[in-house]
Amino acid sequence: MKYIGLQRQINRNNFRSTLVLLAFPAVILLGVYIFFYFLYYPYYPVANWYFIYYLPWILGGVTLWFLIAYKFHSLLIRLSTKSKTLDRTENMRVYNLTENLCISVGMKMPKLHVIQSDALNAFASGLNEKTYSVTLTTGIIEHLDDRELEAVIAHELSHIRNKDVRLLIISIIFVGILGFLVQMLFRTMIYSSAGRKRDSKIDGRAMLIALAIGLVVYLLTVMFKFALSRKREYLADASAVEMTKNPMAMAAALRKISGNDDLDVKSGDVKQMFISNGTSKKKNFLGGLKGLFSTHPPIDKRIAILEQM
Repeated sequence: MKYIGLQRQINRNNFRSTLVLLAFPAVILLGVYIFFYFLYYPYYPVANWYFIYYLPWILGGVTLWFLIAYKFHSLLIRLSTKSKTLDRTENMRVYNLTENLCISVGMKMPKLHVIQSDALNAFASGLNEKTYSVTLTTGIIEHLDDRELEAVIAHELSHIRNKDVRLLIISIIFVGILGFLVQMLFRTMIYSSAGRKRDSKIDGRAMLIALAIGLVVYLLTVMFKFALSRKREYLADASAVEMTKNPMAMAAALRKISGNDDLDVKSGDVKQMFISNGTSKKKNFLGGLKGLFSTHPPIDKRIAILEQM
């Protein structure tokens, strides 16, 4: 990937990310319509009637789930990572580096959190100024020098400035909704199959159609989410360089992080938010397939772009 200039990259990625974000609710509704379409085929008016009838319930349920996840996302992330608040008295070095960077770009300083881990990693989270935060592991604080740590913090601040964290959390919520629905359909199909009667063929067909569509839709939304995340990592690297004026510091930090980023976090969605998430370096077919579903671009590609600046 060739570096094309910061502002052009911002505009292009923001446009693509907006399209991806708008695609999530559209895909949900499309999946529901296809379900009724195949269930009542070729009776299209019946399929249309059922879709319109259930549309308010579907939109209401998705909206309610979204609002709950939107409200409590910060608490859930902190519980998942076991992070704790880091104030000025605990680590003047980290606090001062973050504060100076925020002053240089005129942004409000986010909260700082720390994870007790030898892994070298960091992430930003939040949806607004009240919830924005930057989280660092003790490992990355101890192993990076000031220039490298400043670059990492600038990278995470860039995710906040560019609204990456908001887009990512919203996409995670939508994928979580679809993932739950697919699991429920799968379990319902198993339980209904065990006690199904001979005259309930339509119920069995409905479950098979719903499960097939649910899996396809879920796969598509996961790919959308991963693509959004990869684009945003390139943008955050470039934005960090704009803040620090030191592309080699960002590249050096990524070299130290590479291979030392494994963190014990159960939630795959939360892992996706970190600066590095163990992208495979394999060049064979399996490595390429894994790369398709990777949340981050390969670190060597990120370093190559930084070295062009």
